[in-house]
Amino acid sequence: MSATPILIAKSATRELHLLPGMSNRHGLVAGATGTGKTVTLQTLAESFSAQGVPVFLADIKGDLAGLSQPGGQSAKVQERLGELGLSGRTPSGCPVTFWDVFGESGHPVRTTVSELGPLLLSRLLQLNDVQSGVMNLVFKIADEHGLLLLDLKDLRATVKYLGDNASAFTTEYGNISKASIGAIQRALLELETQGAECFFGEPGLNLDDLIQTDSQGRGVINILAADRLMTSPKVYATALLWMLSELFENLPEAGDLPKPKLVFFFDEAHLLFSDIPDALLEKIEQVVRLIRSKGVGVFFVTQNPRDIPDKVAAQLGNRIQHALRAFTPLEQKAVRAAAQSFRVNPAFDTEEVLTHLGVGEALVSLLDERGQPAVVERALIVPPKSQLGPITAAQRQQLIETSLVAGVYEEAVDRHSAYEHLSGVVSTAQPEAPTVAEPKRGFFARLFGNEEDQVTAAPPVQTPAVKPLPQAPSKRKLAGRQAQSLGETVAKTAARTATTAVTGMITREITRGLLGGLFGGGRRRR
Repeated sequence: MSATPILIAKSATRELHLLPGMSNRHGLVAGATGTGKTVTLQTLAESFSAQGVPVFLADIKGDLAGLSQPGGQSAKVQERLGELGLSGRTPSGCPVTFWDVFGESGHPVRTTVSELGPLLLSRLLQLNDVQSGVMNLVFKIADEHGLLLLDLKDLRATVKYLGDNASAFTTEYGNISKASIGAIQRALLELETQGAECFFGEPGLNLDDLIQTDSQGRGVINILAADRLMTSPKVYATALLWMLSELFENLPEAGDLPKPKLVFFFDEAHLLFSDIPDALLEKIEQVVRLIRSKGVGVFFVTQNPRDIPDKVAAQLGNRIQHALRAFTPLEQKAVRAAAQSFRVNPAFDTEEVLTHLGVGEALVSLLDERGQPAVVERALIVPPKSQLGPITAAQRQQLIETSLVAGVYEEAVDRHSAYEHLSGVVSTAQPEAPTVAEPKRGFFARLFGNEEDQVTAAPPVQTPAVKPLPQAPSKRKLAGRQAQSLGETVAKTAARTATTAVTGMITREITRGLLGGLFGGGRRRR
């Protein structure tokens, strides 16, 4: 399906089109509550779908499910179409796939603890610097000993083991505070009470399933049910950031395409940047800047453009700004900053107009064919062809049962991992023989990693091997320990060397994700 300019809005003098080839230069949709952001998002999503471009977005209020049904028949929509000279359009729905972290309003979305990595987990658990250091140590020890961290019980078991045997690791890693171990365990318990354990486990989401088209060549719109997820804002922001970073790592370089491979909408973007560590913010800025070369466009949707850090906002070339309120000095400052981000139109005062825009009206500046932002225009947003508002439970269930991934993710798998190994529990899942392939590392891990990151492919290992975990010796055993003979020392050294060699091949199986690889997390092989 060839790419054609997408009609987004109409000003008093001309039509405003978004060029598909410039969509991977990213964008911003901003405006106060009730100004029309959701309708703009819906118009953009269905327009990309019509171009054959898959879309991912989060449905915060349940309104965007209407993308699946024909609409455009309400009196307000017909009135707006008349104003724009677009009367007579044929209503149409879009192909959609529903997703839900909790598995209730869509197909389950899961990832493993290892894939998420210690940095994102530390932010998710709201750990301080000392506690985050212990979390990094948990991942390092799990990697060194071939322990798979798949779900939260794996992580809890490993943290407990580390706390119970802290003295055995002191010489190599330094003191491990019991207080930090306790704080992590309490944070994990709180995370579980919020239902976040549904997000961790297998089968994990295959991101290729987000990049699909239907039989007519239309891009599938992936809708993440986020109404319940929004009660845990950190989980929401972490889940979307993980998806974005995984897309960056897994997609091949594509250069400048006539249209993007996928458009990713990050709604309620202020949650992503709230209380974010500087190290993570820097990596997000790098991902946003570089993911363009993978053919992915990212649109941030938020109430105030100041919610987006300057380094990230500088990467957003396409801008649609709905009305802002200016009742307080801080709000007036935000309006002024938003107005200054546009290329000036001498026909009107941007700052003044920004506070007087009506519902469905916006200041629009889109990139031209040379990649330069156009002069800002005051324009009316084109209404979508699909239904505005939610759909019925029966309609949703039918779409879930007939989707392209129906039955793929519904049944969780609990295979042998860290929890089973440390507790001696036999997994109910069929154990998988480990296979070793060339380690897959993220861009930044390769860029900033050491020589150990550049290992080559190891030969296949036929049987699983786990490096023996150290146990903290009791004082009685230390006092009564006999000196080893030379023969015993040589024998134990040889055994330790052999175990280390086998474990090294096993450990390479736990390869890194983009953000996980940077900060010590593992990535399971599919």
